[in-house]
Amino acid sequence: MGTGSTPTCAASTGKYGGGSMENALLIGLSRQMALGRELDVIANNVANVTTNGFKARHSRFAEYLMPRASAESFPGPDRTLSFVHDAGTALDTAQGAIERTGNPLDAAIKGDGFFVVETPAGERYTRNGAFSIDAQGRLVTSDGHPVLGENGPITFTPQESGVAIGADGTVSTNQGQRGRLRLVRFADPQALRNEGANLFSATAAAEPAGATAAVEAGALERSNVKPILEMSRLVEVNRAYTTVTGMLARMDELRRSAIAKLADNPA
Repeated sequence: MGTGSTPTCAASTGKYGGGSMENALLIGLSRQMALGRELDVIANNVANVTTNGFKARHSRFAEYLMPRASAESFPGPDRTLSFVHDAGTALDTAQGAIERTGNPLDAAIKGDGFFVVETPAGERYTRNGAFSIDAQGRLVTSDGHPVLGENGPITFTPQESGVAIGADGTVSTNQGQRGRLRLVRFADPQALRNEGANLFSATAAAEPAGATAAVEAGALERSNVKPILEMSRLVEVNRAYTTVTGMLARMDELRRSAIAKLADNPA
């Protein structure tokens, strides 16, 4: 099952074997859980349509077959049961639209790269370049995290003015250069983990972005979420979830009815 596709299951294709009602319920439940997870992912994308530098995620699903035995020499070989397996989410690294703001402290990355920020939990990475200067004279993110340059946090004195950011990330004022924004990239962006507040963490070491990234000052990268597409997916997945829920309820009622009838029959 590919990225972004609504998860299907054997209960809807007739693949489950033995006519087992319990198997059908379990298969349907696996699909319901996968659909619920996809609803969460889509809802998070929609909620971040206006978040600067936000990167959408898309659900991935895989078919999980049971039983795992492959021999066909049994007197009565088991038929394959096809469950839905949540294979995680894929990060959409596509460039978001760049919008001019005119604010000299705003910066957008064009290309493959991330800003590095300092947090209480260590270094984190973001595409949100809505920067400001805090009371301590540090260049910080909208959440107050210091933005790191190649030699540490970038700071200013009260006497400085005319802050400018160059295409190579160099930050300067009327008193000269104050540092250069540290831009990094990752060999496998799919390994990045969302940390909240539009930040990412990574287990792999970051490497300098080099020529793969450039900075556009006075501009911000907008979210790469496609709102119309996400809303359409939200409706589609919600309908599928409702259908599966109804199917499971009917099958459970059928099972209860069968048990009740068996209990009424004398041994």
